[in-house]
Formats: sequence, C-alpha cells, structure tokens
Amino acid sequence: MIDLRFSESELERRHEHITSFIDDQVAAAGADGVVLGLSGGIDSTLTAYLAVEAIGTENVHGLVLPATVSSEENMSDAERVAQDLGISYDVLEVEPIVDAVLAAYPEAEGDREAVGNARARVRAVLNYLVANHEERLVLGTGNRSEAAVGYFTKYGDGAVDCHPIGNLYKGQVRQLARHVGVPEELAAKTATAELWADQTDEDELGISYDTLDSILATHIDGPLSVAATARLLEVDEDTVERVRGMYEGSAHKRTAPPAPEPLD
Repeated sequence: MIDLRFSESELERRHEHITSFIDDQVAAAGADGVVLGLSGGIDSTLTAYLAVEAIGTENVHGLVLPATVSSEENMSDAERVAQDLGISYDVLEVEPIVDAVLAAYPEAEGDREAVGNARARVRAVLNYLVANHEERLVLGTGNRSEAAVGYFTKYGDGAVDCHPIGNLYKGQVRQLARHVGVPEELAAKTATAELWADQTDEDELGISYDTLDSILATHIDGPLSVAATARLLEVDEDTVERVRGMYEGSAHKRTAPPAPEPLD
C-alpha cells in the first residue's frame, strides 16, 4: 500500500482549512450553529471535534440515533463524545419510525438493504427536524473513500448541508483525529454504518480501507492504469477493477438528479 499520511505541516494546514470551512458555511447560511449525528464512529467523532473548535460548544448540537441494530458500545461512545466535548445532545430512537414506515409498506420487511437504508433516511429526517427547528445546518460526516465508491445511503447519510471531512481518505481521517486529540480507542475502532446487525464497513466493501484508499489515490484520483496500480500495490487487477466498478456505478449518488437537456 502507499503512504497517504500528511506531513505535520500539511496536517495542520488541513486542520485549519476544515475548521475555517465549517465557520464559513455557518456564517454564509446565517445559521445559529450545526446539528450532526453522533454514531460513536471515527468520522462523526472527528467532525464533532472540528465543529466545536470552529464555532464553539454552544453552537454544536449532537444527535445520538440508536436503532435495534445499534451496539451499546457505539451508542455509549457517541454519548461519550458529546459529554467530552461539552455539547448539548439528544438521544432519539430510530426504530419506532422505521416500524411505522414498514407498517405502511410491509412488503419490504426482510429486505435487509432496503430496511437498512430506511434507517439511514430516518436519521436524516431527524437531523433536519432538529436543524430546521433550531435554525442550524446539518453537518455531514462522510469521507472521501466512502463517497468515491458510493458507500453511503442516498438521501440518508448523504443528505446534509456540507461535508467537512469529505476530502479526506479514511486513513487520513484517523490521522487527523489523533492530531486533534481524539482518544486512541475511538480513533482506531472498527468502522460500521450499523444499518443491520454485525455489519462492518470492510466486510461489506470486501476490501480493507488501506487498500481502498491506495487504489483510489493511484487509479481513480490518480493517473495509473489498472495494471500499473495492481503492480504498485501488489493486488489483483480484479480488485482494482472492482473498485472502479463501484466508483462508476455510484456516480448518481455524487451528482444532482438529472433532468433532460433543454430543448432549443
């Protein structure tokens, strides 16, 4: 794999750039602060730390959004982050709303992916309910690696006002988290979207984040061919092709819904 870690000077430059971005987004919108979902994972944890630094504890509102598939450890970590940072937070149960959705369309029960995505979309609804009520922005917590391969729910965790860490590969998220003082046990924990029980990101993606980051940097975002990338990273060409397939197949998630071209 290739080393995508920032130098110390570049790391601090990225740090300052992101906090300025958050402050600028809030100011441009004339908002009273931000709302973000806290999952206990590294992405939302880092985003919360950066938001507090950018606009102050009083202007950041966290939402802990447990469902039946959520682990007690992750929900406890989510609350810990809010308490460590001194921000206000609410715990809002997702599953009763998901149950109501499934009661309206019971044919979807048992469809793990459809129900999992419904959970993500319910979380987005709750984020915006609170944000609209408090005149705040919804901060996204997605990173560059997951965005590139479409590893997020369209109109779910992708439904936000801005993506502060959207330019960081997953390994860089962990590096910046350590830089800003996130406890190591949170910075290093296994990533999971918790859309269904016992899910982990790397198991579902079928590839480690180190490998994914390296393929994205050299082939998708970089100039190397499939064959050259495979040789450099010592992986199968099929693995590189699969990442390219995920990238191309998820393009619709990264763009606005299309409309026909205007007629002359």
